[in-house]
Amino acid sequence: MKIEQIYTGCLAQGAYYVESNGEVAIIDPLREVQPYIDIATANNAKIKYIFETHFHADFVSGHVTLAEKTGAPIVFGPTAKPNFNVHIATDGEVFKLGEITITCLHTPGHTMESSCFLLKDKDGKDYALFSGDTLFLGDVGRPDLVQKAADMTQEQLAGFLYDSLRSKIMTLADDVIVYPAHGAGSACGKNLSKETVGSIGDQKATNYALRANMTKEEFIAEVTDGLLPPPAYFPMNVKLNKEGYANVEDIIKEAKTFDAKTFELVANETDALILDVRHQDDFEKGHIPKSIFIGIDGQFAPWVGALIIDYKQPILLVTTLGREEETIKRLARVGYDNTLGYLKGGFESWKNVGLEYDTVTSVSAQVLEDKVNQNAPIFDVRKPGEYKAEHIVDVPSTPLDFLNEHIAEFPKEETFYLHCAGGYRSMIAASILKARGYHNVVNVLGGFSAIRNTGIKTTNYVCPSTLK
Repeated sequence: MKIEQIYTGCLAQGAYYVESNGEVAIIDPLREVQPYIDIATANNAKIKYIFETHFHADFVSGHVTLAEKTGAPIVFGPTAKPNFNVHIATDGEVFKLGEITITCLHTPGHTMESSCFLLKDKDGKDYALFSGDTLFLGDVGRPDLVQKAADMTQEQLAGFLYDSLRSKIMTLADDVIVYPAHGAGSACGKNLSKETVGSIGDQKATNYALRANMTKEEFIAEVTDGLLPPPAYFPMNVKLNKEGYANVEDIIKEAKTFDAKTFELVANETDALILDVRHQDDFEKGHIPKSIFIGIDGQFAPWVGALIIDYKQPILLVTTLGREEETIKRLARVGYDNTLGYLKGGFESWKNVGLEYDTVTSVSAQVLEDKVNQNAPIFDVRKPGEYKAEHIVDVPSTPLDFLNEHIAEFPKEETFYLHCAGGYRSMIAASILKARGYHNVVNVLGGFSAIRNTGIKTTNYVCPSTLK
């Protein structure tokens, strides 16, 4: 028996390759499926099943393409109603894979079709649980994502989740391995561990939502407390996962390569968004006017989904040389398929033909200390939880996730300063603001990590009215 976790850091997502005696199951695959096929081929094995724990909201799954390429059936849990041919498992249904079995455990709550898949070894012993978004390490799935679709309140869904955890999950032996669908950084929970593999026993001991003496009322109150609004792209991804989508390979083929002059012409004629995915330091030194920075080496896909509201928006890319196709794939992971093409030769080709470019002004944390003493306007674009833990005295919380809601707060003429934790998110915010005409924005190098090493006064007190 072989179990391989294929973890994608920028999505905080775990897909799984399970093999026994030449037969393979893939659980929650990413949209680009060739790597799974390649592993099976290298092992002289055949993909027999594609298991989906639920209709994912934070990425487009590869189930449709993988089924087309391999002929393996897609398996969903009870109540799932996709627009394509699948096997709807019954609660407790057993699937034989080589010398092992995988049992469907219907665990509604995060979504109503949510299911976990319990692997039993060749001796019939419970060995591992692929827990989807029902159980994370340190948390459980948020119950507020499908309220409208399920015609239920988040409290009702949380009640289902409480029952699922206690009747199907907490009854398992402590040594059963837990393989969740997500880790820290995912918006599908609020307290996820950085670890990506755990055990039932560890979770019973440490997960706040699995306390043995916890009442249903306490569970509902704690699981629903402090939930931030989900990213705007989530409903669109659910729709694609239910209805189907184009093959990533076709999207890559359709994207064109443009020289600088043609790139400029296409941008003007199509009203395309110019997305620059290079490192923030490169964007700072020079970028195409009105382009938006979201670096490929940060949490790229989730920030694209959170900040580019229209998933059908035409996109033109500026990338580091050699990373063009990778960027198109990673956009497609969250359903952004309308990439028109990319700038041939990268940003240097734009400069080399003498086209206009812009820069971002940045200052050190030491310079910011002088600005604090002068009462200059400063904005903290970190998440509310980070802000609550510690922030500069009298600096408001303006989270990047909800920057549009705070636009009116930025001064039109006076120079103002942005910081995040390390510089990635503040550069995203600066690019958005510059694209909207705020050229008086200044980025703080090193973010709050650098600010802590200065004499700038900080506090952990937070006024509730500043958290949105």
